Amino acid sequence: MRAQFPRIDKVSIKPFILRSQLYSSVMDRTQVDRELESLRRAKTLRIFKLSTGQDDHAVMFLDDYINQIDSVVKKKEEKKLPNLEAFDWFKMHVIDTRLEPNISHEELCSLLSLGGKVKDQHVSLLINGGVLIRQLIDPDMYWFAIPSIGSVLKGLSQGRKELLGLLSRKKYKEMMMATLEKKRLRLSPLDMRFHLRDLIGSGHLKTISTPTGLVVRVSKD
Repeated sequence: MRAQFPRIDKVSIKPFILRSQLYSSVMDRTQVDRELESLRRAKTLRIFKLSTGQDDHAVMFLDDYINQIDSVVKKKEEKKLPNLEAFDWFKMHVIDTRLEPNISHEELCSLLSLGGKVKDQHVSLLINGGVLIRQLIDPDMYWFAIPSIGSVLKGLSQGRKELLGLLSRKKYKEMMMATLEKKRLRLSPLDMRFHLRDLIGSGHLKTISTPTGLVVRVSKD
């Protein structure tokens, strides 16, 4: 799935996989969750809570995530912005220690201070750089985030609606998988395969084997 991540124009984003997409490929969800958990603890990958839905989680290999942060820092270096050491401290002390998808302000500052004297500007820079998002319910908590993912998440939400709308307008709310895969979505930079895996794994769509091939149908519920 990482290798099949769509190439997106004008956005430099490293490949990520949705947990729902893994569910579409592996029947046993408990096994998926268990293996993701062990890979997360082994620091092979990170799991991010996404703003697109309650159960939406992105999975990204740690190396890709570090490269994604580095590309943000490079742009900021070109602008000669101050306090960029915050990103080094973040990579070295925060990501390496805190493996959960969120972190409190207190713990963040405590871990950053292992790198040097922490100022408010350091935290602001991490938020502006897109590696942290302040939680709405509790402003003292942050979600870890993937930098530059905003426009892709917008496309993810719009693509979901577009694909479900397309199928819902069909007489039996279904289409042949082969026909559907050839279609292009207007509102999403992500390809059809990406969206199909997501919506099948999240239970919005289901597949039915027929003598003529695989059919994709909108789930009743």
